[in-house]
Amino acid sequence: MAEEKPEKPSTVDFAREITSKLGGETITYCYQCGTCASSCPVAKTTDRYNPRQILRLALLGQRGEVLTEDAIWLCASCYNCQERCPQKVEIADVIYALRNIAISEGNIPAIYTEFATGLMSEGRIVPISKFLEKKRADYGLPPLKPTGIEALKKILSATGFDKIMFKKGESQ
Repeated sequence: MAEEKPEKPSTVDFAREITSKLGGETITYCYQCGTCASSCPVAKTTDRYNPRQILRLALLGQRGEVLTEDAIWLCASCYNCQERCPQKVEIADVIYALRNIAISEGNIPAIYTEFATGLMSEGRIVPISKFLEKKRADYGLPPLKPTGIEALKKILSATGFDKIMFKKGESQ
């Protein structure tokens, strides 16, 4: 008997998945005019980010490329693209939807897991530097100590944050 090959997801499937997510509802309105890219300050500074290209790849069903590359993480959320889009595509919101899909699959840039680890262990995403600790002492201020960590961990656990951020088996 001939072995059946698994059915390859269609381009429509990925577009449908995006439109089903909060923020992704308007992606199919895009007709690739390029107004978003010409309005984007990030696109002006790097070739690694182009909102028009991201939407194009998503609409063409290039799921793996869109969700595993770093382009969706470079958006500065300035909403210039969204304000200027003649089709009313909510581009920044579509990028958030794409990020959420990527996160749900464990495609999270290392910096975000580092932030999550800091948040869950210290109660802040940026550690207190030795310089700041010394300056506080110089000013007669008490050292900053993590407070409310257990309450924060409880909140993060209740919202599923810990499971989402460490999905790929990384631990805190």
